[in-house]
Amino acid sequence: MTHTFPISNTVPVHRLAACFNNTSATYKFYWLLAILDGVQDEQKELDKHQLFASMIANMWYTVNYFNVSFGQQDLIQDAVRQIKEIEGITIDAPKPLIKSMLVETDNPLTHKLLFHFDKQVPHWFLSPWYPKSERNAIYQYSQEGLNKPMYHLHRDRIVIQDEWFEYLSQHLRIATDYVYWNLTLFLQARNPNVPDIPGKLIKPAPRTKY
Repeated sequence: MTHTFPISNTVPVHRLAACFNNTSATYKFYWLLAILDGVQDEQKELDKHQLFASMIANMWYTVNYFNVSFGQQDLIQDAVRQIKEIEGITIDAPKPLIKSMLVETDNPLTHKLLFHFDKQVPHWFLSPWYPKSERNAIYQYSQEGLNKPMYHLHRDRIVIQDEWFEYLSQHLRIATDYVYWNLTLFLQARNPNVPDIPGKLIKPAPRTKY
């Protein structure tokens, strides 16, 4: 796994690397993974509902198959378990199916559980760009493009900036590995007696039968 982001002359990579400093929950890791999923699909403008659904889909395997503690302040595990019951999604459902079901659901309780993350993640992820700024200020500064943020933050969506989109597209594999490396360190610190944390983060591809 990669331990750093590639350097860049066009975007402030040091601010992105600082996103995982002083992290008390897994939200930021899964938020960036959701953004990278969008970049992989060549989407610069991403609806928050889509991003929150992608967060849940990315952590589905870990939460449902393993007894891994995400920390006392992290409500992600509870959200996954509640959504699994509400929507009737099986624990072995493939990631694209989970995401599409959560994007298309009209269940108000599922919607409430997904948008709980809106209180924490989209603006605080940008805190390295705007230290000590409050939520509303971060929204405003990001829309003005101050300090070259990764995205402009709006009430219902984010818009990834062109230079950042080019950077993330070019280094998609490295960026993804970097997130998983940091997520592994975070979970290992909270689960010292649980072996093979990296192997518990991504669902293995099904074996091909011959």
